[in-house]
Amino acid sequence: MSILRVTRMGHPVLREQAAEVDPAQIDHPELQRLVDDMIETMVDYEGIGLAAPQVGTSIRLIVVGDPDTAEDDGEGIPLTVLFNPQFVAMSEESVSGWEGCLSIPEVRGVVPRSVEVTVSGYDRLGASVEFSARDFFARVLQHEVDHLDGTLFLDRMQGLDTLTYLEEYQRYWLAQE
Repeated sequence: MSILRVTRMGHPVLREQAAEVDPAQIDHPELQRLVDDMIETMVDYEGIGLAAPQVGTSIRLIVVGDPDTAEDDGEGIPLTVLFNPQFVAMSEESVSGWEGCLSIPEVRGVVPRSVEVTVSGYDRLGASVEFSARDFFARVLQHEVDHLDGTLFLDRMQGLDTLTYLEEYQRYWLAQE
């Protein structure tokens, strides 16, 4: 396994529509190595999610969660690998929350997202999966799937008044929460 270079805002791959992955190819050693490398990269960068375009590969693949969180934990987000994720349903109820992005380092902003989503796709073994997620897990899924469509969290912000560097976020905004 190896840690990959995370592409930063301005790289054209972050604005492309990522290509679907043939489910019959998911078990290919090259794709499995990419999954492992993405997980290792996400952990090394201290992220909670990573999309393949963020490591320069324009395919519909995301990894989210914490490798140390058990599926039945209820507290954190379990490690989830999804090929060709798509939303089956999104709640009309939305909530605004702070987001950051490994491709836009040291910047935060408030983004409205659906409170609950149902997503389908394929797991790392190529099995078809569908599940629902709420709150922070739903937010992370929406953020990462956006990357597959060439959308950055800045595009989802309702205004730029909360756009801030991480240091100022920690100093001025975090204290207010």
